[in-house]
Amino acid sequence: MLARPGAASPATVVLPIVAFGVTTALLLIVVGGVLMFWRWTNDTAQVFQILSLLALALLVVPLATLGGAAARLSARRRDDRLATLRLLGATTATVTLVTVVESTALAIIGAVGGVALYAISMPLVGLIPFGGAPIGPTAIWAGPLVILGVVAGVALLAAISSVVGLRSVVVSPLGVRLKQRAPHTSWVRLLVGVVLVVAAVIVMNSLGALLDLALIVGALVGAFGVVVAVLGLVGPFAISVYARIQLRSAKTADQLISARGILESPKAAWRLVGGVAMTSFVAVVAGSGTAFLDTMSAGGTAEDALLTTDVRTGILITLVASFLMVACSVGVGQAAAVLDRRELYVSLDRVGMPLATMDSARVRSVMAPLGFVSMTSAALGGLLVFPLVGWTLIVAPLSIAVIAICFVLGFALVRVSLLATRPILTNVLAHPERSLG
Repeated sequence: MLARPGAASPATVVLPIVAFGVTTALLLIVVGGVLMFWRWTNDTAQVFQILSLLALALLVVPLATLGGAAARLSARRRDDRLATLRLLGATTATVTLVTVVESTALAIIGAVGGVALYAISMPLVGLIPFGGAPIGPTAIWAGPLVILGVVAGVALLAAISSVVGLRSVVVSPLGVRLKQRAPHTSWVRLLVGVVLVVAAVIVMNSLGALLDLALIVGALVGAFGVVVAVLGLVGPFAISVYARIQLRSAKTADQLISARGILESPKAAWRLVGGVAMTSFVAVVAGSGTAFLDTMSAGGTAEDALLTTDVRTGILITLVASFLMVACSVGVGQAAAVLDRRELYVSLDRVGMPLATMDSARVRSVMAPLGFVSMTSAALGGLLVFPLVGWTLIVAPLSIAVIAICFVLGFALVRVSLLATRPILTNVLAHPERSLG
């Protein structure tokens, strides 16, 4: 019954499947690449094994965030219907079972499609050169156990996210049905984030005191992973503070609506820009690393030049994977945001607000906080790599060029996704009966 056509567009079913598929494919490619390097036995194997773990730390948290967002894409439609069932007398066990089955089924369908996408992409990834030659079409094959583990993990993530999102329905079904529950972001997020960032910086400054290579690698991977996780933790609170400032200074209708839209759900607003924030952090790390390699390779041997080229290739792959994640995240997120607020847009249309004003408010609610969170994320990246490379390499021309290119591409991806999802808004206004519940 929950899967039948109703107020929501069929896209609320298709979008989570697409997001789960891309998440699974990217995760398998990243894990397969890490396993490939750990199978190497040549002289440079240890260097790439360490760098692969750093890349994994930089990408796994954003990928997990994308997977969690996919599990919540159809939350508004599902919450409405489940809340209605609760009001009609359905038990908590029944509602929970229905939710878990629906979300897990979508996740498994998407994950299976992601495995197929991973298999199709393997020959293309195999053309990437390392050590002076292509790695081969089966180099990133992760094995059946890893593939099953990733599929099971994606399904588990969907189930957990659906149960967590179900709490409001179980506690107060009438409030959910009438959409009276306002989200809240606590300053505790900021406090915890500051503590974790300070701890990570202290760890990075203390690397010289560590004598064991395993401890150094663990400290590096842990510090980068923690800071990436902090971005997701503090991001919604930072965006809510920014939106309150914008609300006080709003002078036009689109400025007021955009600020109110962000405050309606800071977590949802963060999911629309969080991918670019993560990429901004990765860009600073990658740019600094590129500048460091450029300095180290000056006057080196042919072997050193080959090693430098391979490391640069690894950095480029990390950036490409990050941008693929961003493209999926912002595209799916923008479409879901329009579908989630369809009733608001229909109501604004009925009171006479022009489509251009609604679209301007939608664009502003994304692009305005985008610059703020991107600069903040880049600053955190600089703070973390400063103990390793110093200020000179962070602001080196090559580093700045990499960072600037990533910023431009990230902002362009978000802007294009906004343009691409405008037809969805037009379709919502053309079929207001779908928004009547």
